Amino acid sequence: MRLVIGTAAALAVAGPACAQQVKALAEARLRYEHVEQDGIAQDADAVTARVRAGVQVSEGPWSALVEAQGTVALGDQYYDGLHGAATRPLVADPENVALYRAQLQYKSKPLTVTVGRQRIALDDERFVGSAPFRQNAQSFDAVRAEVTPAKGLKLDLSYAWDVRTIWGVEGNGARQQGIGGDNILANLSYATPVGTLTGFAYLVDQDEAAVQGYRLSSQTYGVRFAGTRPLSAAAKLSWQASYARQAEYGRNPNDYRADYYLLDAGLDVSGFRLGAGYEVLGADRGVALTSFQTPLGTNFKFQGWADKFLTTPPDGVRDLYASAGWGTKALGPFKGVTLQAVYHRFESDRLVRHYGDEINLLASGKLGKTTVSVRYADYSADLFATDTRKLWLQLDWAL
Repeated sequence: MRLVIGTAAALAVAGPACAQQVKALAEARLRYEHVEQDGIAQDADAVTARVRAGVQVSEGPWSALVEAQGTVALGDQYYDGLHGAATRPLVADPENVALYRAQLQYKSKPLTVTVGRQRIALDDERFVGSAPFRQNAQSFDAVRAEVTPAKGLKLDLSYAWDVRTIWGVEGNGARQQGIGGDNILANLSYATPVGTLTGFAYLVDQDEAAVQGYRLSSQTYGVRFAGTRPLSAAAKLSWQASYARQAEYGRNPNDYRADYYLLDAGLDVSGFRLGAGYEVLGADRGVALTSFQTPLGTNFKFQGWADKFLTTPPDGVRDLYASAGWGTKALGPFKGVTLQAVYHRFESDRLVRHYGDEINLLASGKLGKTTVSVRYADYSADLFATDTRKLWLQLDWAL
């Protein structure tokens, strides 16, 4: 890693003299997050700001990139997961100043190799992603090769020896700043005329005893099929289906088998979108962490924004959901306007008990280089967790 950072920094300094292209990287985010959670007397009100800045230097097929990120809390009316007592609901955005990415890359038409601290996002990020919603996003210390030996065929293979988490440089205990291990992430896809067929194998090695006693180490093998088809000039159908099976791996002391299923379809007609799906993270025998887990995924995207199922319950979870949305290229001064509503009904996979229901709402649009968004989540508990309401007001700017 020191070699990667040193080489990238040297190229950045020498860029004007020897490189064909020098690209500045800059982005900023300001967010207000409000959380009301039954069972916790005080609400959370978090105002946080994140800035990322860096540089990318390219010469032919080679490039070097260095990017830092910093997060500051503009108030202390929330529990960030690391500091203080949990007298307010958790907002997982602790203050942080850290190296976000530092990578060397070789890129050609048939082969891309990336070495160093980098983002890795596979497919829809259900199993492997960068957790971009949190202020301190997830990155990987890894070697990644993307190979395209023939048209439509792609192999994506990574070896990651450290996962840099959302908890930042002060992460500790069960919320480490980085989790070492020998992670192998393999993804082989083929684009057919009716959709992309993907086979995957994810060997997750969580080599930190403080993180659930190694019980998040797992081996997952599965298949995914996703595609779209135009029905007319104004209508489009999309679909995806996935199945995977998971078992313990590495030092995980548990012995379990759990299945994953997903069926999802959407219809877009003249800016309006309707969608529905059914996702199951299965259970084995009802013991903690013997259900299907996704510790490297972008979990905020799935099973509701209230974050009640970031760790799959012992009896698993079934998520039946439906969505409706509308989008337009321009509305008044805003560009790329999106409105969305999603309803979730959650049940356990084992014993089939009703966990609760959730409603998610989103409105977003772009003003110049700034994206403005308002997001809301309302989880109504039955037999799992507690009633929770969350509101986000967010500004994202990028160079």
